[in-house]
Amino acid sequence: MKRIKAACITQTIHFINKDITKSEYSKRKVQEEITRYKHRLDRERTKYKILSEEVEEDGSVFVQNILKEPI
Repeated sequence: MKRIKAACITQTIHFINKDITKSEYSKRKVQEEITRYKHRLDRERTKYKILSEEVEEDGSVFVQNILKEPI
């Protein structure tokens, strides 16, 4: 008999820069959104690991992470 002790989910999240002008303000808003996302994971005590964080030319960001949860 087998039992699952833990499971994980791999996510790739695209934080999109909604401003066409690519201003510093809009890039900063994307970074603030990422910070809020990470704080929410910490507040909910979700175990996670950021694998990569790629910033595009327009200021949008791809974040690849693993969410680990005990079952």
